[in-house]
Amino acid sequence: MLRKVFWEDPYLTSQETRIAAVSGDDVTLEETILYAFSGGQESDHGTIGGHEVLSARKAGADILYTLPPAHGLQAGDPVTVAIDWERRYRLMRLHFAAEIVLELVYRDLGPIEKIGAHIAADKARIDFAREISIAPELPELTTRAAAIIAADLPITSAFSDETAGRRYWQVPGFDPVPCGGTHLRRTGEVGSLSLRRRNIGKGKERVEIFLT
Repeated sequence: MLRKVFWEDPYLTSQETRIAAVSGDDVTLEETILYAFSGGQESDHGTIGGHEVLSARKAGADILYTLPPAHGLQAGDPVTVAIDWERRYRLMRLHFAAEIVLELVYRDLGPIEKIGAHIAADKARIDFAREISIAPELPELTTRAAAIIAADLPITSAFSDETAGRRYWQVPGFDPVPCGGTHLRRTGEVGSLSLRRRNIGKGKERVEIFLT
């Protein structure tokens, strides 16, 4: 089974490993620090053996990485895997900012249904099923999120079921939250944020999250 080092140490920017298998332009690794799109969080950008990773996608418990044609790698080859750390760190910060906002919405505005989410390097968004505008709630949500960030709380990230690959995060004051993304060590790393409401259609509300 693929060892997902991005869970063990999401701050690791490069590693030495081997190619596990090759199928045309796709390769798999024995272990990896290169996250593949899941739970709304975009894939990392990076290289494998000096070749740009064009896409990364989950395949069961494995991850397939698409490299440029004629990459020349074979099973068993030693390779260096490197990630775009600046992008990864922004994804981690925006991811956790979105997690904080979501949990505050559940706690303070519930019952409410999340119907979508996306974490990119420029902003995060969460979509809700809601008939009335969420805009009046954003100032208070921003204040409460900022307080959690300023408290610089430790973030626990671990397996709830290692065999099934299920993980969670937790900070003091919140119940454990299922999530398989890459997480910060402390809430203070998020930094300052701002929230913006966007109307995406009748009965739908979008909250966009930006780092400032």
